[in-house]
Amino acid sequence: MAETWRATAKAHRRQQLLDAAAHLFAERGFNGVSIEDLGAAVGVSGPALYRHFPSKEAMLGELLIGASRRLLEGCTRIIAEDAESQQALRDLVDFHVDFALSERDIIRIQDRELASLPLEVNREVRMLQRRYVQEWVALVARLSPTTPTAEIEVRVHAIFGLLNSTPHNARLVDVDDARGVLAEMAITGMLGARTAVDTASLDTT
Repeated sequence: MAETWRATAKAHRRQQLLDAAAHLFAERGFNGVSIEDLGAAVGVSGPALYRHFPSKEAMLGELLIGASRRLLEGCTRIIAEDAESQQALRDLVDFHVDFALSERDIIRIQDRELASLPLEVNREVRMLQRRYVQEWVALVARLSPTTPTAEIEVRVHAIFGLLNSTPHNARLVDVDDARGVLAEMAITGMLGARTAVDTASLDTT
């Protein structure tokens, strides 16, 4: 029982440190945050951080690899359930919109700090991101088979740019149905206005 409690407490502290790192890295930049800053954010001394992570770079790597894996795992799960319908695309858009609105710090870090990662970690993050894009492209290609793949890739990257811009839009929180607005823009941008009309009867919640 005692070992279980200690393991749980350690996992909780580790997650606290990662959450604090995400916020501070997004707010100040990776190079603007010290080990002491990270420790102070959760009420421990800076050196205590090394009980959980070997370095500040390791924390950044875990944040970005973890986010990339969650996106890819969620994407493949959605597509595996229904790989051929427009509802699958809508579910995938909703999934990414939820991520963009709830993980703003991670998106800001990803935009700015990939170059701060060690080379091998950087490569892993980029590999996971490429696979995520490829899953989207393959799904859209099945739904719009006459659209050239190169055009689909442009559309997918453009939609990611739209959705991932949410951390920089302070007014978004004032929109009553921000998720619905972003989802409809994404569907229309992905399939084109004419095809997207066909999804209007699908649930948008």
